[in-house]
Amino acid sequence: MNIISFSPAAIAQIKINIQANEFDAMALRIAATMTADETINYGMGFDEEKDDDVQFTDNGIQFLVSPDCLELLNGTHVDYVEIEKGQHHFIFLNPNDPNYKAPTEEDTPK
Repeated sequence: MNIISFSPAAIAQIKINIQANEFDAMALRIAATMTADETINYGMGFDEEKDDDVQFTDNGIQFLVSPDCLELLNGTHVDYVEIEKGQHHFIFLNPNDPNYKAPTEEDTPK
């Protein structure tokens, strides 16, 4: 079981980024930090593995998470959605976020 799950749209966009930037030999690092006001800041970027990283593979993509981010990211779902017309972004649905509200049926596109 992976620490983080990804929607098909997120996986597709990550693969596009890998091909466009020739990052085939690198893994995608996912990171999160909690700020003093309990906001979670997320980061993603291609990186080389460090000794204590946790690795997992999803749809042929290698991912890295540092041990200090594990608890905060465990159970997170990453999606790639259109926020405004023509503007797509990765979003993190994280049950560990104090401000997290699970999506309802009304939030799901028909």
